[in-house]
Amino acid sequence: MAGFRDFLTRFRPAASPGRAAPGGVPADRSAELRAELAPPLALFEQAEAEARSIRERAADAAASRRQEAERQAEAIVAEAREEARPLRARTAEHLLRAAEGEAAALRAAAEREATAVRERARTRMSPLADRVLALVLEDLAAEERSPPAPAPHRAPGCGRPREGGP
Repeated sequence: MAGFRDFLTRFRPAASPGRAAPGGVPADRSAELRAELAPPLALFEQAEAEARSIRERAADAAASRRQEAERQAEAIVAEAREEARPLRARTAEHLLRAAEGEAAALRAAAEREATAVRERARTRMSPLADRVLALVLEDLAAEERSPPAPAPHRAPGCGRPREGGP
């Protein structure tokens, strides 16, 4: 309910003092403000609707671009997988050839080393054999010159020699 002060403001003069004027209706400030703000607020509503439609169109465009990008990515991956098979085969062949070449080089080096060892053995074998023969002959000659070994000790009453001495 309106207070007394509001009631009195109804009778406040609307113009400068002068001739009596017909009774007026007080001004409705809230209606005036609503009338003043209605056009800009309508523009805001229009801008909001436009922004909403722009966002929706952007979301649709982003979804379609995302789907296209996914399709392109799948195509690229499929193509890469197809290209990878022959590439793997070529790489494996290249590595196999390199390994075979390395194995051949190692085999050739081992054969050269074996040949060198055989050659050294051949050149050293004759003097070593002569030396071994000389040592054996010396041992045989030393055994012929040494006195015979004593007979094993026999215990009385036993026809066979005992091992380990008396």
